[in-house]
Amino acid sequence: MIRILLCLATFLCFHFSFSQITGRVTSVKGEKLPVVSVYLDGTYIGTTTNDEGVYELNLSKTGDYTVVFKYLGYKTQKKSVSITAFPFTLDTELIEEDISLGEVVINSKENPADIIIRKTIEARAANLEKQKAFSANFYSRGLLKIVNAPEKMFGQEVGDLGGVLDSTRSGIIYLSETISKLEYQAPNPLKEKIIASKISGDDNGFSFNSARSVDFNFYDNTINLGSEIISPIADYAFNYYRYKLTGVFYDDKGHLINKIAVTPKRDNDKAFTGFIYIVEDHWSLYAVEVSVSGKRAQVIPVDVFTIKQSYAYSESDMIWAKISQVFEFKFGMLGFTGDGYFTVVYSDYDFSPDFKDGHFTREILSFEEHSNKKDSIYWAKKRPVPLSQPESTDYIKKDSVQLLKKSKPYLDSVDTANNTFKITDIIGGYSYQNSHKSYSITVSSPLKGINFNTVQGFNSYLDLNFTKQYDDYNRYLSIGTKINYGEADDRLRAVGNFRFKFNNINDRYISFSAGIKTQQFNNSEPISPLINGISSLIFEDNYMKLYDKSFGEAFFSQELFNGFRLYSSLAYERRKALFNNTDYTFRNEDHDSYTSNNPRDPFNDITPSFNTHNIVKLNVNARINFAQNYYSRPDGKFNVPNDKYPTVTLGFEKGLAASETTYNFEAFKLAVQQALVLGNKGVFQYHLKGGVFSNADAIAFIDYHHFNGNQTHVNFKGSYLNSFKNLPYYALSTNKNYAEVHAQHNFEGFILNKIPVLKKLNYNMLISTNIAYTNKNQPYAEYAIGINNLGFGKYRFLRVDYVRSYQGSGFINDAVLFGISF
Repeated sequence: MIRILLCLATFLCFHFSFSQITGRVTSVKGEKLPVVSVYLDGTYIGTTTNDEGVYELNLSKTGDYTVVFKYLGYKTQKKSVSITAFPFTLDTELIEEDISLGEVVINSKENPADIIIRKTIEARAANLEKQKAFSANFYSRGLLKIVNAPEKMFGQEVGDLGGVLDSTRSGIIYLSETISKLEYQAPNPLKEKIIASKISGDDNGFSFNSARSVDFNFYDNTINLGSEIISPIADYAFNYYRYKLTGVFYDDKGHLINKIAVTPKRDNDKAFTGFIYIVEDHWSLYAVEVSVSGKRAQVIPVDVFTIKQSYAYSESDMIWAKISQVFEFKFGMLGFTGDGYFTVVYSDYDFSPDFKDGHFTREILSFEEHSNKKDSIYWAKKRPVPLSQPESTDYIKKDSVQLLKKSKPYLDSVDTANNTFKITDIIGGYSYQNSHKSYSITVSSPLKGINFNTVQGFNSYLDLNFTKQYDDYNRYLSIGTKINYGEADDRLRAVGNFRFKFNNINDRYISFSAGIKTQQFNNSEPISPLINGISSLIFEDNYMKLYDKSFGEAFFSQELFNGFRLYSSLAYERRKALFNNTDYTFRNEDHDSYTSNNPRDPFNDITPSFNTHNIVKLNVNARINFAQNYYSRPDGKFNVPNDKYPTVTLGFEKGLAASETTYNFEAFKLAVQQALVLGNKGVFQYHLKGGVFSNADAIAFIDYHHFNGNQTHVNFKGSYLNSFKNLPYYALSTNKNYAEVHAQHNFEGFILNKIPVLKKLNYNMLISTNIAYTNKNQPYAEYAIGINNLGFGKYRFLRVDYVRSYQGSGFINDAVLFGISF
């Protein structure tokens, strides 16, 4: 039976492989030429060669064809063939292009390249308009490879990364392919349906190689590579680029092609280096071959990004359309070096599609049923770019061991090795995993949780968690406890929690938690235990103010419909005021420097900040993302917020059944936030918040609105749009109506990259403001100027702000804030 199946599989593979034109493309010197565009003349039916110069051009029937071979630096070659039967082999040798300036009359008064670029920029909008609607087929293959990996990192053995690395410390860690159908009609987003998806070593995985992720359109003003890189033909490109005409040549249809070198005007400008090829008279792109360093793009791990694109012309459509693209990158971080690429082929364009009303919805990516179950026969037939030898080997190796890695004996052996207790677990914590039954148990290190505050003194916490995964749709159960002990108050506190996630479609989950813990008066916890400990022990500033909270809480969350998410909780709380129990510091022998634990009366160590009481708290919040797009993957729904509209959060909070009736209250809240990408000008962000209290004249101070202040001169949370830089933590806390404004503009090099000396540093300038409005005080405002992307080499995640504070029209003080920024 097995022999019969093998014979059948061989026959099918033989049959499918014969429904193609196949061949190898080399130079006249015999060099293998990768990424050669191979397509049928006058159409958008095509493919590219792989790293070995081999191509496969899928055809549906025999007949007469003209095959075009196009490769930058070489003369485009056409071969007419009459195919009466498959398979059909068509090899070719390409001759280097004679690129010269001999036919160009150079006007000494103006750079000829500048003239060409100006005309191309003028035609940019028209070229975009020509492609305002289309459908096409899409193929992508992505590969990520470790070139060299360290033996150890931070003292820990790196190992072979699950069998990925070989003896040379290199190996392919990711290889996948995607076949999709694309549809587009401006102003709607690109719509993609994935027909087939394949990941090496995972027959149940779904590739993330989507068309959207590699949609680099140089007719747009900017290209997003983690930050916005200026296109060489942007409206304002002359502010960023120098151009040089390095040669001209004619393509196979007699079009004059101008080869233009592009170089950035300034160090660290977000601009490309390389060549663009412009079609004379059409002023369209013929090809693109450009690079940008990770330093210029401010993408820390990446050394360089490279984009190569090739376009083909259709006389019937009169459009130069992109038919192939290679996106390459090299990276290095923490001793790891590697590279990767995404090879992309566009084919079968239709620029006059008949889309019906309602065809385009907020679903911008979907998967055909069983798209990840296509067998090797299907891929052998449909894959437009043949696998290279390393890719083929990786598929064979990983697919063959996949069943082994899913088997219980293998999983048990891996777990046995990983579950072995190591001495370093005392510091980092211990984890036990049963991969076959899909559960894990983790125990944190009590050493890692050590901190200090004036209520508990030196204290530590211990986390114990059990997590169980149920299926591939991220349904899981989590049960855990957090135990905390403080030496100064000699008190053991513990909180238990239960959480269950139902699915990854509407992301519905419930949770329950109960116990006793210390809690900051501001539930947003503006100061971290680590920063508070350092501030207290070294600088004698005990900013953290705590109370004792015994509670039980139920929480529910779900996306009720696309773009509308509901969060709700109901809690019973018993609150009790706490007092300082230690005056220990590292430097003050008199031990009298700490303020009290009463945020309303910092010099009163006797009077509690509130009376001990019980209360029930109800919170209902709704988050609205207008015009939210989403991916419908078989493993879940993944939302893509629309940056054209703000995110709005509506909230209602009610305190009821309080043991002191004056502590009951209602509060209504509103928040609006958005990030606006302003092309070459940077990114502007804002966050507006406001609230209205009702029946709240005598509520507990805990339930006031507390502005997220900062008095430590550091910000290691990175929450610059939800906090103030120089506001005392509880100075403006209110039980009346309030409003907040947080705004920031990151110029991302637009300013500093134009200033001599500073432009070499690759820093970004930021300006920001934070304003607090209350009905008892004049508006409090902060104005700041900052610099981020500070650091050395690839480790550039630091930020410094100089801030000035005002109350009304009066100056209060200034400060310097150090922090992190990603």
